[in-house]
Amino acid sequence: MEIENGYKCWLRYKNVEDQSVLSSYKSFCRNITVTKTSDIINYALDELIDGISSMCSIIPTVTDEFVEEAGLVIGTGSKIIDIVGKEAFESLDEEGYMIKTFKSKIAIAGKSDLGILYGVFHFLRILQSEKSITNLDITENPQNKIRMIDHWDNLDGTIERGYAGNSIFYKDNKVSFDQIRIKDYARLLSSIGINAISLNNVNVHENEMKLITKTYLSDIAKIADIFRNYGIKIFLSVNFASPTYIGKLLTSDPLDFSVKDWWKEKVREIYEYIPDFGGFLVKADSEYTSGPFAYGRTHADGANTIAQALGQFGGLLIWRAFVYKMQDWRDRKTDRAKAAYEFFKPLDGKFLDNVILQIKNGPMDFQVREPVSPLFGAMESTNQMLELQITQEYTGHQIDLCYLVPQWKEVFDFDTYAAGRGSKVSDVVSGKTFKRPYGGVAGVSNVGDDPNWTGHSLAQSNLYGFGRLAWNPNLSSEDITNEWVKLTFGKDPVVVKTISEMLLSSWRIYESYTSPLGVGWMVNPGVHYGPNVDGYEYSKWGTYHYADHESIGVDRTKATGTDFISQYRPDVAEIYESLEKCPDELLLFFHHVPYTHRLKSGKTVIQHIYDSHFDGVEKVIEMKEKWIGLKDHVDQIIFDEVLERFELQLKNAIEWCDEINTYFFRKSGIKDRLGRKIN
Repeated sequence: MEIENGYKCWLRYKNVEDQSVLSSYKSFCRNITVTKTSDIINYALDELIDGISSMCSIIPTVTDEFVEEAGLVIGTGSKIIDIVGKEAFESLDEEGYMIKTFKSKIAIAGKSDLGILYGVFHFLRILQSEKSITNLDITENPQNKIRMIDHWDNLDGTIERGYAGNSIFYKDNKVSFDQIRIKDYARLLSSIGINAISLNNVNVHENEMKLITKTYLSDIAKIADIFRNYGIKIFLSVNFASPTYIGKLLTSDPLDFSVKDWWKEKVREIYEYIPDFGGFLVKADSEYTSGPFAYGRTHADGANTIAQALGQFGGLLIWRAFVYKMQDWRDRKTDRAKAAYEFFKPLDGKFLDNVILQIKNGPMDFQVREPVSPLFGAMESTNQMLELQITQEYTGHQIDLCYLVPQWKEVFDFDTYAAGRGSKVSDVVSGKTFKRPYGGVAGVSNVGDDPNWTGHSLAQSNLYGFGRLAWNPNLSSEDITNEWVKLTFGKDPVVVKTISEMLLSSWRIYESYTSPLGVGWMVNPGVHYGPNVDGYEYSKWGTYHYADHESIGVDRTKATGTDFISQYRPDVAEIYESLEKCPDELLLFFHHVPYTHRLKSGKTVIQHIYDSHFDGVEKVIEMKEKWIGLKDHVDQIIFDEVLERFELQLKNAIEWCDEINTYFFRKSGIKDRLGRKIN
């Protein structure tokens, strides 16, 4: 019997147990007609045959001829259009697909090879879930054109903010990878609709700069060959100063003609190795990285020069909006949260059409709780992408369970009012709101070379959930969660209910024993794990809570604070400006209030801090006990590994509770009204 260690993730293809369902599956799946062949369709066919044979214990017959008996038909063309209907077929986007039952046949149709591949994976999800296939009528189009994974991998094999081992692409300053593992990774990503991947850290150090040189391009091209078969284009992060460091030019000024020529020649060289190269990802003028400010140029100047070079080959430039200045902790008016808007809002409409501005979900840096970035409601004439962090930098390092899909749903559903009521972030970044040609979602990868890919087996749910939301932000957290649990652990109702409940509650549990009411940043500097209330309080990074003996929070109001709130559209700003209307979970992000300020719950701020941290520890204990109750329902290796993580999480939660409560008790002098022990 094969030992399950988490490597297969949600593509386990276990035997179908319901015999009536199995009988129906065998009837439809014994024969497969393929109307078109290509590399991508051949891989789709391999996946389909593997899935059917594993789940149904039959090996389908494959033909390119239509047969009378029941069967599957995959591909495109007049025969398949007759099954799905011309009008319905015409409604498909280039990556969309249809799955339709017609009498004794099931068609999986797409306008493109990639659409057919996505349709096959969807059909296999149906089989894995043991749902009926006798009356299928499914049409799917992706909402986002770009659905991207960003790897922060370095050539030496390390991963910045990586919590699942080392890189699967690099080792010892070489491109070094296991072809089978990279293929399996491409399968995982394609199965959830990912169509782009950036292969290296956005902080491009000296060695990584050379990835765009002949020294490494032939090896990078081999990785691209594998991902291409699953419809995934590769991108590379580049250093803005590459013309100087690699090209040996005297300048990297984006308006210098020699610099423009250098980028054009470098891009031409890359496309000789990788004809379908996606483009570049750039972090500039941020956290000591080079950028156009060094030459008195704007970010539009810097982006457009590189984008123009890429444009001749259809490439894209993704330009990160994570730009801010260091500040003095004594200065209460300078506000890091305002930086991205101040730098980029004046440049709206000045970027070329193949430039996409990649904006973090919040104005700070992937905190467990922060508001949505106001930049999403401000850039009407600029392509935008939403950047999320799948890897758990500030949310538990894939030691603590923190399922982020509910958080991301709040971001996608946030109403920016950019074009009136109903202008959700999901519509802004997809290009729908302002009719922009490009847009989408990027997620910072949580994958490494650990056997189960993500260190914590349950952290696979974040990768899966990211892909499903990137494809369709309108899916509910509950549906995505139940789907992942069933695909990964099977249909046992006890397992599905227990793990789903654990996942859906875990983000707020993590929030409850860490940073209160949106204040953020109470972590150990550098590593960003474990409590340190004043760790960043007097730093240059602009990440403060301003707690004193009477009060806490950052005043970002227009009336008395930094006026960050005015960056939002008036309907949103009016809510955040008001103490009465501001959501409690963001109170301390926007307001500086006394510890005795009463929340909408009726509790004071200080009592909420005490209660939430004690409650968080109890909730972690409950999650651990629930997991122990699944011992006989879950594969042994996975059970033991997850239990070990829960034990570490409980230790972490207790430490957070002790340090946060003690700090604020000593700071405020206000006792816990329930009389619990606080040192």
